[in-house]
Amino acid sequence: MSEIEIRAARFDSPEAQRLIRAALVDLGERYGGSGDETPVDATEFEPPHGAFLIAHVDGEPVGCGGWRSHGDDGDTAEVKRMYTTPAARGRGVARAVLAAVERSAREQGRKRIVLECGDRQPEAIAMYAAAGYERIPNFGFYQDAPGCISFGRTL
Repeated sequence: MSEIEIRAARFDSPEAQRLIRAALVDLGERYGGSGDETPVDATEFEPPHGAFLIAHVDGEPVGCGGWRSHGDDGDTAEVKRMYTTPAARGRGVARAVLAAVERSAREQGRKRIVLECGDRQPEAIAMYAAAGYERIPNFGFYQDAPGCISFGRTL
């Protein structure tokens, strides 16, 4: 596989929205419904309060992920919309995006990062564990949903 290039993008850009729609379809297939009902506003992913990143291989968008501020302390970021296209899975795209998301959050002064995941995403759970994330009490939109698993780690 060619080199992974990660670039910042607007959350509401056409390229980002194509990947996000694909991510929601994937989640919908795993969990039913629309995939994710979490309220998200594109402005939440604008620096210094967040960022959205797209991974490209050979110029093609193959993955994405972002972060937005979480809580009132200004120290915590929340990972959102992590996704890798099926053709690019197993090639380190998600790990590269996650590392870039963490770096971006750290550069904006965040000291901790959290995320929600579902129990029907074993590949994501394994990646987060390998990246040093630990289980934390559930939070956010899905905190009381069956199968919700929340993770966090210090940046």
